[in-house]
Amino acid sequence: MAPRLTIMRAVAVSPAEPGQIPGPDSLHVVELDDPTPASGEVVVDVAAAGLNRADLLQRMGFYPPPPGASDVIGLECSGIVSAVGAGVTRWQVGDEVCCLLAGGAYASKVAVPEGQCLPVPGVSLEKAAALPEVAATVWSNLFMIARVQPHETVLIHGGAGGVGSFALQLLRARGIRVIATASAGKLDACRGFGAEVAIDYAGDWVAEVQALGGADVILDVMGAAYLEKNLTALRDGGRIVVIGLQGGVRGEVDLNALMRKRASLIGTTLRSRSVESKSEICAEVEANVWPLVAAGEIEVPIDSAYALEDAAAAHRRMESGSHVGKLILTMGASKVDA
Repeated sequence: MAPRLTIMRAVAVSPAEPGQIPGPDSLHVVELDDPTPASGEVVVDVAAAGLNRADLLQRMGFYPPPPGASDVIGLECSGIVSAVGAGVTRWQVGDEVCCLLAGGAYASKVAVPEGQCLPVPGVSLEKAAALPEVAATVWSNLFMIARVQPHETVLIHGGAGGVGSFALQLLRARGIRVIATASAGKLDACRGFGAEVAIDYAGDWVAEVQALGGADVILDVMGAAYLEKNLTALRDGGRIVVIGLQGGVRGEVDLNALMRKRASLIGTTLRSRSVESKSEICAEVEANVWPLVAAGEIEVPIDSAYALEDAAAAHRRMESGSHVGKLILTMGASKVDA
């Protein structure tokens, strides 16, 4: 058997005991063969990877990668192109990119379809790792699907998290009125990101949103727990876009109320979309969002950065809910400050 010539580092998940769910300490670094680029792909030497709540679900066994995707956790990264497959026209070896992935970011190398790579928009390579997933999620859901209009009001749940903080900034930059919910200790952060009003989710946030005239669009990460409340807070003709299920997967909705309000209930995911669909989203993000990032109108709030070997600590921080903004993994050997 020929020896392996190139070995990359990647985070793997140790199996749990029967009946148990793998916790953060199940994460450990292993060595794998380097990826090679297929036609239309590039290989990226990863500088940093962004964390997302979906990563926790995959670790626990609740969110497997789509067919053909890497089993390695991680939906976004940044780095330098080190190999180019047949048919690739835009990128060449040495280019700095950040990437939207179906998996594979928690590793020192990853293969990426050409159209899911983006140029680094005037920020550090490490900060760029925190951009692709949130930017693609926010742009595709608010502007491509919900078609937010300049005169409308948008409600963002979880306004201090990775998706929420990005959504608030993007909406503010585009002159759209935005309301956020968050825990009491994060309301000032939400206002700083662009929320006209920030509301403690532990209180009667529905009544407060109604007092402000209601919301035309609601970007929701809670799912079942907020379904009825979201509908009550919605204006006539409004749209609820569910992108997360932190509050459960099954709920009841008053169809009569939905019909009376001529409302739309939309559920979407990004990870399972086709390469063509993700490439289209990335192209729109580059055209519409990257100029705002490059101009400093959208910041990349990094809560903290961890070495690849410290992925367990990063997952524990995300599970605690105490972070504001994004968490990243770097290819360094120890925990670093962002």
